[in-house]
Amino acid sequence: MLIGFAGLGRMGKPMAAHLAAAGHTVLAYDPVPGQAPTSVCSVETADALAATEVSISMLPDGAATHALVTEALADVAPGHVHIVMGTVGPAIVRELAALPGIEVVDAPVSGSVSMAEAATITTMVGADAAQFERLRPVLAAMTAEQFHVGPAGAGSTAKLAVNAVLAGLSQAVAEGVLLAEAGGLDPAAFYRILANSAAGAPYVGYKQQAYLAPETTPVAAPVSLIRKDLGLALDLARRHHLVLPGAEAALGVLDEAVAGGLASADMAEVLTVLRRGNGPALSEPPSPALQTGALS
Repeated sequence: MLIGFAGLGRMGKPMAAHLAAAGHTVLAYDPVPGQAPTSVCSVETADALAATEVSISMLPDGAATHALVTEALADVAPGHVHIVMGTVGPAIVRELAALPGIEVVDAPVSGSVSMAEAATITTMVGADAAQFERLRPVLAAMTAEQFHVGPAGAGSTAKLAVNAVLAGLSQAVAEGVLLAEAGGLDPAAFYRILANSAAGAPYVGYKQQAYLAPETTPVAAPVSLIRKDLGLALDLARRHHLVLPGAEAALGVLDEAVAGGLASADMAEVLTVLRRGNGPALSEPPSPALQTGALS
């Protein structure tokens, strides 16, 4: 199948490569030249994606996604389907799905960069039954699980709900590590306990180095991205007259992180924000003497 792919960032680049590895011909576009993996055909303008049977966007926000669909994909062949895989919120997806001349579905993903590289991320799909069955083999080339959650826009709702939990979990892990440090525990030893406790979600395991050694750990999900997603989740909550105090608190800490120059740092750097906010004694990671301690 001829597939167009827009957005070759940390997640999009390996996803496009997986499509090529599955035997698809991939036309890939990114505003930053040189982002495309060698297995795909890089194109200079997004307009080239209109010639494909299926196009995919993995773009950072709703504005970029809206522009791609309404401008670059304004003149596609009948039957062309565009899959919104970035996190943009359900309202924009539904708006785009209502446009004439193009089918639009959403399939945002959950997982880390390493999981995207291994094709073990999960996708939540908003589409009708026929669209889901047609597109599932394409999605399966990039993801381990494909959940059909309802019509267009439902995938984005599911993603925002998942990321509201993720932001709260990120905050909770940081608070747990901070409390352990303050009580004189070795953070690494405590983290091993946490990962094997009742709170040991997969996120806790694969984010260990991001919490314990952020200076040497590649950024997987930047603060700015999770802050954007959580903001969308809270916008959705307000439209439904919901109050989510945990999400509001997590958003406040993410705002502090952005204001403190950590927008491009990994989301685990909320721990740095908490250290800064709890006075000089906790403004920096524990001393080497504390790091060598052990839990019995």
